[in-house]
Amino acid sequence: MALRQSGGAVVVMDNGFHSLDFETGKTVALAEPEAANEETGFNDCKVDRQGRLVGGSLHTEASEPRGSIFRLDADHSCTQIGSGMIESNGPCFSPDGRTFYIAGSYAEVIYAFDYDVVTGGASNRRVFYSSAGTGGQPDGATVDAEGHVWSAQFGAGKINRIKPDGTVVRVIDVPVKWVSCMTFGGENNDVLYVTSIGCEIAGERDPTPEAGGLFVIHGLGVQGPPEPRFAG
Repeated sequence: MALRQSGGAVVVMDNGFHSLDFETGKTVALAEPEAANEETGFNDCKVDRQGRLVGGSLHTEASEPRGSIFRLDADHSCTQIGSGMIESNGPCFSPDGRTFYIAGSYAEVIYAFDYDVVTGGASNRRVFYSSAGTGGQPDGATVDAEGHVWSAQFGAGKINRIKPDGTVVRVIDVPVKWVSCMTFGGENNDVLYVTSIGCEIAGERDPTPEAGGLFVIHGLGVQGPPEPRFAG
């Protein structure tokens, strides 16, 4: 989900982007680019620095690269800006908005794209980070004010802080294996809020007692840039 400048939120549901009214709970479809595709579903989203919403889809059987990346503009027009994703996770943007990151969790990589801040186009996809051999998959992510990517390592119970050159410079252990996402918040935007997964997935479950909990990490010594709201 993403908060809107006009109030309420935009949520990504199975087929695409929907508005959400907090008072009534009503949702209204804004764009459903995957409505005709029964093999894919939306998974994650993030607002770019210009107020556009970028979300990714995944292959529901988690075996083929059939997911795509879409951009929802303020006028609710929807444009595909990427493809070839088995599962897209953790979209986020560098502080200047010119680099777009998104994880291919089952491929065990985070991709980086050059992002055109004027048009919202993404190009020059490359591997930014690989978690192969670490026991974890990159999941949700955010970026701090210094341009480092903070990536949840699903299955490994860790959070990596990754430099813009792809080097891991800090690892934080969390008390659950299925750590899923994070964002900076608090009065000075220097507190990290971390989510985890407590439900069953493909017949398995995180065995740790606090699985599904929300965690708060203080004293990291870094801040996150303010998260923009969707301009539409």
